[in-house]
Amino acid sequence: MKQVKLLDCTLRDGGYVNDWNFGHDNMVNIFERLISAGVDILEIGFLDDRRPFDKNRTIMPDTASADRLFGSLDKKNTMLVGMIDYGTCAIENLSPCSESCLDGIRVIFKKHIMKEALAFCTQVKALGYQVFVQAVSITSYSDRELLDLIDLVNALNPYALSMVDTYGLLHQNSLLHYFEILDHNLNPEIAIGYHSHNNFQMAYANSMEMLSKPVNRTVLVDASLYGMGKSAGNLPAELISMHMNLHYGKSYDTSQMLEAIDINIMPFFEKSPWGYSLFFYIAASNNCHPNYVKFLMDKHTLSLKSLNVILGQIEPEKKLMYDKDYIENLYLNYQNMECRDEEDLKRLSEEWAGRSLLLLGPGKNMELQRERIDRYIEKHHPVLIAVNYIPEDIPVDYVFLSNSRRYVQLATRLLELKTEQEGNPASVRVIATSNVTNTNGSFDYTLNYSSLIDREAEIIDNSFVMLLNVLVKAGVSQAACAGFDGYSVGGDNYFNSDMDYRIGKEKSMNLNSYVKNILKKLSGSFHAEFITDSWYEEKQGH
Repeated sequence: MKQVKLLDCTLRDGGYVNDWNFGHDNMVNIFERLISAGVDILEIGFLDDRRPFDKNRTIMPDTASADRLFGSLDKKNTMLVGMIDYGTCAIENLSPCSESCLDGIRVIFKKHIMKEALAFCTQVKALGYQVFVQAVSITSYSDRELLDLIDLVNALNPYALSMVDTYGLLHQNSLLHYFEILDHNLNPEIAIGYHSHNNFQMAYANSMEMLSKPVNRTVLVDASLYGMGKSAGNLPAELISMHMNLHYGKSYDTSQMLEAIDINIMPFFEKSPWGYSLFFYIAASNNCHPNYVKFLMDKHTLSLKSLNVILGQIEPEKKLMYDKDYIENLYLNYQNMECRDEEDLKRLSEEWAGRSLLLLGPGKNMELQRERIDRYIEKHHPVLIAVNYIPEDIPVDYVFLSNSRRYVQLATRLLELKTEQEGNPASVRVIATSNVTNTNGSFDYTLNYSSLIDREAEIIDNSFVMLLNVLVKAGVSQAACAGFDGYSVGGDNYFNSDMDYRIGKEKSMNLNSYVKNILKKLSGSFHAEFITDSWYEEKQGH
């Protein structure tokens, strides 16, 4: 006979948002609200022997710690479970089920260790627990691999086998394909579960679709309060419980869930929001690990079109197994468009010979210390070169573009300037590196990207360093610099907030030190004079 059940995973999956630091009072209140709401199964957190006991966190080294936190609370008719990521909690840390407040253990694992994980599940079952087999990244399984897993699961005969859509890739057709394979081949007493993620906003629709299937077994859906969980979040418990009340005769008290959301969950959301986002959409639409997207977006050099091209080059077997060196090489190969730039460098050398140069960056000191810049321009009448941006009220001679993302943002402005100044020999000229593709015709100068980057650096294509390399190649021995403030910790680093991105303290210091070291190395052939304050100076005025 078909049964449908709701499993709440707020205290476990929600912990990815706050490092499981819910606070003891919040943990107890969430627990009691969900028990009062009548959820069928309540997951109270992770069992992970790498983490010490902390009464404020729902990640615990052993079942004894779970008893210390929740053992005195009334669980009524709800099944209590904990989760183990296989390999992170030894069997010795699990007391027999008869001595624990926990009724079940959920074990998650990737497919390449399914045999070892199922052997561990056998040990857990021998301790008296209801065992939930959690197949991580179900979309990585071929039909044959899924049937191999089912054979192992049938031999164990656990409480449930759950499909875990780790990266939120499933749509209804693919979900039902996996579901039907499980339903046709699993022992009838084994429940089928579904743990969704909301990258495509499909968690609710998929869960409703799966619940509607006419089967003669128990069907479980995982959910969390307000969808609390890592990345794009999970299926909201308050939504699916309402649906199950209306269509499956359940009687979950959603008002209790709403109280917990209002009092206990919203403060976490306001501090670290989760839910649908462009970032996780891109990862899901490319069927790839989110860390690949994060790596490329952290470069701050790629348009979304370019980013998608690189993600599309990832080999199928690599998509869900993050490899930093692999994506670094794909990024470098994509950017590394070779060109012959001898003639363009020669032209720049001739145009800049004997002239004062002023390099303009987008730092906040462009505005804060504008008087210094104006005085320098009035006194020296320099050639003005802006880097990856165009000042609104300073007519520059050149724009140096090394970043395709910035170019996309500036393309319209560049076209306007070209149109306004057409026929004027002093009109703005564009120096672009070979990784930047012109949307209309060709740039005035195109320089070889690979010859300007520093492959050993944390950020191989720092735009300021790349321009310094251009100057050295063109025979320039000195230049003034304004608006190259360097990176302050946690503050706004750009006068235009649309250009800003946040970086941590350690990375800020590393980037500043890196540029300072480059300037030292160039000191024998090139000198930079900072006319606005900069963290890149040995003695700066901050």
